[in-house]
Amino acid sequence: MEYILEANNIEKKYGHFKALNNLSMHIPKGAIYGLIGKNGAGKTTLIRLLCGLQKVTSGEYTIYGISNNSRKIAEARKRIGGIIETPSICSDMTAIDNLKEQYKIIGLPSYSKLDEILKLVGLENTGKKTAKHFSLGMKQRIGIAISLVGHPDLLILDEPINGLDPEGIIEIRELILTLNREKGITFLISSHYLDELSKIATCYGIIDKGRIIKEIDKDELEQNFKIRTQIHVTNLKECVKYLEEENLHYKVISNEKIDIYEKVNVSELVIALSKRNCIVNDFQEKGESLENYYLNLIGGANND
Repeated sequence: MEYILEANNIEKKYGHFKALNNLSMHIPKGAIYGLIGKNGAGKTTLIRLLCGLQKVTSGEYTIYGISNNSRKIAEARKRIGGIIETPSICSDMTAIDNLKEQYKIIGLPSYSKLDEILKLVGLENTGKKTAKHFSLGMKQRIGIAISLVGHPDLLILDEPINGLDPEGIIEIRELILTLNREKGITFLISSHYLDELSKIATCYGIIDKGRIIKEIDKDELEQNFKIRTQIHVTNLKECVKYLEEENLHYKVISNEKIDIYEKVNVSELVIALSKRNCIVNDFQEKGESLENYYLNLIGGANND
């Protein structure tokens, strides 16, 4: 597998405090990598290091195969765009002028593809409206547009939907998916909104106490989720007898509620139980969420 970014046992100290502690990570090319961790776990420190805003205390990371210790690392970082904490926009400027300013900052000779970038983020018709009059979602989109100046291969987004309303969240989600699928841009996204992250991420890195304790791709994660069918019945005793006879894995939740931890044909189950004077009043298929997986993993890590 080709990795666009790799970190090997990197450490970052502030005095005696280790913000990052022998952290290793691997971001595949073309991935949407979800970085998950509680406040203080080291997410923002890691992002600042990768963007060159701080230096590691020890260890090494590579961007496009170029080591952070190489003189060429500055060139490699030109292929990265990002928003750390809040978008860097000039509130008294229009969307077009904000992008032009970024073109000047990074030394591009012309405003090539400026209109294309604005259209891509859905801000092509904002005209003379200044950024201070933008909604939070629009500000986030102009921040991403600024990050796209220079045509990066990797975008790093720190809490991209924080504070957005449902419409703004959907807009950012669709923009990320479009940039990933149509433009081939790899993403590193740090977010507390795990339900939303699970809708777009292709792989995850779970960070705790300054180190990545688990890296897992979406397919592997979904295989770890425990799918179950929860049924509400009128005759618990007969239901349990039937499940035992069929060798089905189950758990009694209450006097009328049972979880079955296997794929079952609900119609056949209802008919079979009705013959035993047991009526199924309700059923629901349930599954673990990314949030549950994360909390279980962090709980286990904290109890080591």
